[in-house]
Amino acid sequence: MKIKLRKSFICGIKKTSLSKKEYLFIKKYKPWGIILFQRNIINIKQVRELTKSIQKIFNDPNYPILIDEEGGRVSRLKKIVDNSMFSANYFGKLYKRNHKKFNLYLDVYIDQISYVLKLIGVNINTVPVLDLRRKFSHNVIGDRSYSQNKKVIDKIGSLTINLFKKNRIATVIKHIPGHGLSKKDTHFKLPKINKNLKYLEKNDFSLFKNKNTIFAMTAHIIFNSIDKNDCITHSKKGIKYIRSKIGFKNLIISDDISMKALKYPFKENVKKAFQAGCNLVLHCNANMEEMMQLAKIAPKVSPFILKKTSEFYDYLS
Repeated sequence: MKIKLRKSFICGIKKTSLSKKEYLFIKKYKPWGIILFQRNIINIKQVRELTKSIQKIFNDPNYPILIDEEGGRVSRLKKIVDNSMFSANYFGKLYKRNHKKFNLYLDVYIDQISYVLKLIGVNINTVPVLDLRRKFSHNVIGDRSYSQNKKVIDKIGSLTINLFKKNRIATVIKHIPGHGLSKKDTHFKLPKINKNLKYLEKNDFSLFKNKNTIFAMTAHIIFNSIDKNDCITHSKKGIKYIRSKIGFKNLIISDDISMKALKYPFKENVKKAFQAGCNLVLHCNANMEEMMQLAKIAPKVSPFILKKTSEFYDYLS
């Protein structure tokens, strides 16, 4: 499998099969993983052929292939299964209304989604969203959050991780250390949060503690109480805080490095994410020019990434 030859980035592809350019790019630069989007998916047979073609390059049936299958409006499987009613908020409301029904529905839902993911060759789902929603939270989070009640989020987040684990699908907690205070969409603008550390630790940050998952995804957000200059993805202080105070010891993935919240030129955004301490840099839009720049900057996987990747493979077995 030669995991140690891979490079520390994750990228997307343009269409429903690998182009010749993409095939050669993946073969040469060996990204740690590939992420799929709705643009890549027509039906089960097609997407299985796509993932097999990626796995074949690495001679690795467990090669990391990710997807954002949150349910609700963030569903990449729309052409295969209608998941639109099962938003995080749906489960949050159901939990408060009827615990017994909630447990049954969540269990069946995750079993079924996991079945489809395994069928198409996906082994990492970027859930749960652990962001604490407010009335003023930007709609980019909105019903992707389970609740305005941190106890509800904490409970459902842990259950979701464990149910996916039972089904041998790895999870990614996001957006660490919390996106719920943002009034801006980080796809377009950089939010700055002025709340003091005591408040943040009691509320938003607390939800990312003690979660049994191998992966976490950063928030492109400045928390002035940690670092006034750089967002978490670019902040050495921010990543150090996640490690030492929140206590997340596994792999940190940047949110999409091409999002407009990041204020520097593309190459600089990539370099700063690695320098800050992100283990893996995520790039989603399949722009080959940007992917080439990222691939040339990205280091080979470190011994730490290698160790955690081995844990991920054990997780799947």
